[in-house]
Amino acid sequence: MNDQTTPSIDTTPIAPTADQLAAVRYNEDGLVPAIVQDVGTGDVLMMAWMNAETLAMSLDQGRTVFWSRSRQEVWRKGDTSGDRQFIRQAFYDCDGDTLLFIVDQEGKGACHTGEYSCFYRPFGSSDE
Repeated sequence: MNDQTTPSIDTTPIAPTADQLAAVRYNEDGLVPAIVQDVGTGDVLMMAWMNAETLAMSLDQGRTVFWSRSRQEVWRKGDTSGDRQFIRQAFYDCDGDTLLFIVDQEGKGACHTGEYSCFYRPFGSSDE
């Protein structure tokens, strides 16, 4: 395995071409939004930011790795919570300015609040 911990789910490294990596367009802060979707349900789990380093790490390790804007550091999803994401497919959009990761979500879910998805609060409803 490519990571330091033994996963309960097999990792699937992805080998991008140089042209594919060059097609990714980062914002003025060197970041690109990354959407994470559950492979089984199709639910959108979260959105986080990646830079060139964390994108390369994610594809190489087969696990999502992001850039924390608040902490200004690399963070691999689930290293502290145990709620890891194992990449099954990775895409970049037509403009190259948004990434999509299809993952097997391990643990309770993707949201730091304990919810399975970060998108659990609908507009137009008073129920939270």
